[in-house]
Amino acid sequence: MTKKQIAIIGGGPAGLMAAETLSLLGHRIAVYDSMPTVARKFLLAGKSGLNITHSEDYSVFATRFGAASARLRTALDDFQPDDIRAWAEGLGTETFVGSSGRVFPKVMKASPLLRAWLARLETRDVSIMTRHRWCGFEDDGLVFETPTGRELVHHDAVLLALGGASYARLGSDAAWVSWLHDKGIDIATFQPANCGFDVTWSATFSERFAGEPLKAVTATSEVGTFPGEFVISKTGIEGSLVYTHAAALRDRLAKKGEASLIVDLAPGRDEERLARDLTRQDPKASFSNRLRKGAGIEGVKAGLLRELDDPTVLSHPEPLARLIKALPIPLLRPRPIAEAISSAGGIRWDELDERYMLKKLPGMFAAGEMIDWEAPTGGYLLTACFATGRAAARGIDSWLKAS
Repeated sequence: MTKKQIAIIGGGPAGLMAAETLSLLGHRIAVYDSMPTVARKFLLAGKSGLNITHSEDYSVFATRFGAASARLRTALDDFQPDDIRAWAEGLGTETFVGSSGRVFPKVMKASPLLRAWLARLETRDVSIMTRHRWCGFEDDGLVFETPTGRELVHHDAVLLALGGASYARLGSDAAWVSWLHDKGIDIATFQPANCGFDVTWSATFSERFAGEPLKAVTATSEVGTFPGEFVISKTGIEGSLVYTHAAALRDRLAKKGEASLIVDLAPGRDEERLARDLTRQDPKASFSNRLRKGAGIEGVKAGLLRELDDPTVLSHPEPLARLIKALPIPLLRPRPIAEAISSAGGIRWDELDERYMLKKLPGMFAAGEMIDWEAPTGGYLLTACFATGRAAARGIDSWLKAS
């Protein structure tokens, strides 16, 4: 039987997982990527330790994708975190669970896993065409800009796995949006996800504390209260604890025009104890000494209290204790999408059938961050990219067999 020819546009985790799945189902695959090498964002994520998935109970894990959780569930069920760990170990990459529950390769890098993965794909009739930039449709084919000029190609089925709109310099520039719009595909506007926020710092505070981490704090927004840490930047705040709340804060800013991240600077002490301990301090002592001795707060935490509240409030133990337990950091705006770890928005779910095929473009499928979903950091993003790539590949195989 003649093998079907399938084009996968985008050589990130979703596209490569789809290529692997389809190759095992007996198809011939060509992966097209605009960059000189594939999976550049994957490699960037793995520079400081590739967070490949998460070890929390799967019933909780599957709810981490917001409004898209129900729609993603079938794909996630079919390729769960334990399956991803087994897949990585099959490529020679052992994994371990960190203290936060996140799962990492023992080598703490993405490159060995990617090299082994690409080597395996080479043995499975998968061709990878780098420096091939998709630039739209022509007649019933796809047009690519290549090192040797424009090229029109035809395939039996196509998977789009071009990513969202963050880190455009690594290839996911969302240029495809206009071409799908022209085909009548409804696409939710891309927004930054897992991003930092601008805050109106004084020049003095910014110069002194930019780059300083706030450790051992909790932060609260509409999504709940979580422990962790974040960093003061020159323009605002960023870091893992901020990213946990980013979607809720971004959406509140869009709807209400204002939003604050509520920070508990001393989660180990309740408000009554703080007020009592602060009251015991010598009123003639400096604010820094009273705060350090009465609340165990100094450095950037003390600077943040001074920055964000009136000195008259800070001089009274009871209101100061309340502020320490619930300090609002008023936000101006999310940082630009080019800086965001990931993006929200993309092809709306109503445009896809259960096989991840575009209803208006039979034979064309989509996977990964092109679709309208978002997730926090912690391995959720990669897991969903792997899972949707695999699900779309099986959808392609099903459609081809029925055609």
